[in-house]
Amino acid sequence: MTSEAPHTPEAQASPDNQSSKGTIRVLQLYPREMNIYGDWGNALVLKQRIKWHGYTPELLEYNVGDEFPDDVDIIVGGGGQDSGQLVIQDDLQARAARLKQLADEGAPMLVICGLYQLFGKFFKTSTGPVIPGIGILDVETHGTDERLIGNVSMKSTEFGDILGYENHSGQTTLGPGVQPLGTVTKGAGNNSKDGHEGARYNNVVASYLHGSLLPKNPAIADFLIRTAAERKFGSFVPGTPDDEYARLAREHAARRPR
Repeated sequence: MTSEAPHTPEAQASPDNQSSKGTIRVLQLYPREMNIYGDWGNALVLKQRIKWHGYTPELLEYNVGDEFPDDVDIIVGGGGQDSGQLVIQDDLQARAARLKQLADEGAPMLVICGLYQLFGKFFKTSTGPVIPGIGILDVETHGTDERLIGNVSMKSTEFGDILGYENHSGQTTLGPGVQPLGTVTKGAGNNSKDGHEGARYNNVVASYLHGSLLPKNPAIADFLIRTAAERKFGSFVPGTPDDEYARLAREHAARRPR
């Protein structure tokens, strides 16, 4: 019996008629309900940076009732109001086993605000009802009467300085199964007490930061792309992204008051 050949990217025609290193599929979770602060921009950044790195991007959407695709390389999801979380909660629970499997296997994911909360254990709303999470992240969230709003800067050992904007009344605490994404130097972060922002588990990045997050933080975008390429093709060959607008956006964001 002959051994199976390793999975390597096939040359494909890119949109610019240049050779592609392979296709990277990006799945946006629930963009109809969970896109309250322009979080779809994170998927658009990934699309452009995948091109700049010489790969072919394919953007997919998954909404309530859709068939979940078999082959995805990066998963991204955004924020939504409590009403939006209620709309998706049953469908998300139905997809929990598959999403947990992907997270445990190391699939790169970015979840923002509302989906950050629902990737945790639960979100107890300020009015009482509890929305169960899917337990990928060892975090729990409690709704409060305090709203955490404003520009955020934080230090991350993995990604350097991270900049964004928060707007949430749910306050999240981390359990021992996750690490914080960073330590806040301006703003509140996960809650008004511990100075942490976001969470990290395997290759899952979770954060409250909108803005969108990735245009001002290309290091996180490139981490997701690199991880996806290494998992799919065995290696990542970087391209030459144009970071000038990201640099200008970061400079402007850093000067903004709280």
